[in-house]
Amino acid sequence: MDLIFEKSRPGRQGCAIPAGDVPAVNPREVIPPSLLRDELPLPEVAEVDLIRHYTALSRRNFGVDVGFYPLGSCTMKYNPKINEDVAKFPGFTGLHPYAPVAFSQGSLQLMYELRQYLSEIFGMADFTLQPAAGAHGELTGIMIFKKYFEKTGEKRTKILIPDAAHGTNPASGALCGYRTLTVRSNADGGVDIDHLASLMSDDTAGLMLTNPNTLGLFERNIEKVSDIIHNKGGLLYGDGANANAFLGKVRPGDLGFDVIQLNLHKTFSTPHGCGGPGSGPVGVGKKLVDFLTIPRVIKTDEGFAWSSEYPDAIGRVRTFFGNFNVMVKAYAYIRTLGPAGLKRAAEIAVLNANYIKARLQPYYDLSFDRPCMHECVFSGTRQVRESGVHTSDIAKRLLDYGYHPPTIYFPLIAPEAIMIEPNETESIEILDAFCDAMIQIASEARETPKVVKSAPLTTPVKRLDEVKAAREPNVCWKG
Repeated sequence: MDLIFEKSRPGRQGCAIPAGDVPAVNPREVIPPSLLRDELPLPEVAEVDLIRHYTALSRRNFGVDVGFYPLGSCTMKYNPKINEDVAKFPGFTGLHPYAPVAFSQGSLQLMYELRQYLSEIFGMADFTLQPAAGAHGELTGIMIFKKYFEKTGEKRTKILIPDAAHGTNPASGALCGYRTLTVRSNADGGVDIDHLASLMSDDTAGLMLTNPNTLGLFERNIEKVSDIIHNKGGLLYGDGANANAFLGKVRPGDLGFDVIQLNLHKTFSTPHGCGGPGSGPVGVGKKLVDFLTIPRVIKTDEGFAWSSEYPDAIGRVRTFFGNFNVMVKAYAYIRTLGPAGLKRAAEIAVLNANYIKARLQPYYDLSFDRPCMHECVFSGTRQVRESGVHTSDIAKRLLDYGYHPPTIYFPLIAPEAIMIEPNETESIEILDAFCDAMIQIASEARETPKVVKSAPLTTPVKRLDEVKAAREPNVCWKG
C-alpha cells in the first residue's frame, strides 16, 4: 500500500479553508524565527484519495469488534454496545467536569452508586474513582500505605513483591520510597510461604499480591499469606487486574486484603489499548477510608455534593475527578448483568480458559499443571527443544491465521511463556477455531519449522529485524 505522500500530486487538495474572520497577522512578527519553517511538505491529494487511503488503513486495524483478542492479563473482552450508547447520553457528554453541582446531580449519583457497587462486589469499605488506570491505581494504593504508616508513626521502608507480579508493582512501591524485595513462587505457582515469612519484618509495609496471579492461578494459601502480613502490622495490597476471574465468587476484603486496585477498562468491559481510556479505582478497608483521595461525592439532604473535609486524605491524584466515560460504561455493565450475571461472567471466563488449557495441553508444555482461573500459561520450550521454534515465532505465525497473538514472554518466571486469556464473551466455536490454529502451528513447528520461523507470510508487513527496530527506530518519513 502506498504512503499518502506517494499519492501526492502538485495542485490537488481535499479541503477548502474559509477566509479568516480575524485580522491577519504576519507569523514572522509574532513567532521566533527558530520555530518557523520555510516549507511544510504536506501531501497534496484530492478528498476522495484521502478518504480511500485512511479507510483502507482502518481496515488493517485489529480490535475486539474484528476478532478474537486472547491477550493474557489484559482481559480484552467485547464491550456491549449498550454501554457505549449510555456513555454517549448528552447529559453525560455535554457536562463540564467543573459544572455546578446543581447541574451535575445525575453524574454525581452515578459516581456515588458505582462506589457502593464496587465496595459490595469486592468487600471493601469504600472506593475512590479518581485514578486513571491500573498502574495509577497501584500508585494511589501505595500512597495510602505510606500515609497510613505516617499517621501511626511507624517507619516502614520495604515492600514485598512476588516474582509473578505485574512489572508496575515494584515501580509503584519504588515511587513511594519503598525498597522492594522479591518473594519467590513455590512449586505450585503460588507464594512461597516460608520465603514470605522470612522477609516480612516490622519495617516492611506489606505485600502487593495479584490474586489470581499472572500465571492464572489462585493463591491457595491466601489465609496464611494474610496472617503473615498482618501479624507483623503490615498491610495486604491486592492487584485487582485479574478480577474478571472471581466476580461474585469471592470478595478480596473477606480474604484480608486492605487495599485493592481495579481496572474498570478490563473487568467491567471498556475497550482499551493505545494508552487508554482507562480507570483504576482503589478500594480500602475500614481503617484506611480516611486516607482516600479528595474530593469525594457525598449524599446530603439536598442531593449529592463534593466534599474535601478529610484532613488525612492523600489529596488529589488526577485532574477533574477521573475518567468519567469509563465509569459510565462500568455502571451500565454492572446494572445490566446484576449479581447473578457478574458471577456467571466469571464462571464462563474460567471455564473458557480451562477449555483452552485442556485442548492445547498435548501440544504445548504447561508452566503449572493445575486448574487455572481466567487465563492459562503455556510454554514454547518443547518447540524450542525439538526444532528451534520460539514463542515469538509461534505468535507471528498466528497472524497468518488471522488471530491477534496472545501475550508472550510474560510472566517472566515462565520460560517461553504463552499467556492466553479468552474471557467470557467468546463462543465455543471461536475457541475451537483458535485452538485448531495453535495445534496446526505446533505441527508446522515439527514438520516445517522454516515456515514458522519466517512468519508472518501474509501480512502487509513481513518479519522485521526486531533488534534493529528497537535500537534504531525510524518513525519519520523523509521526502
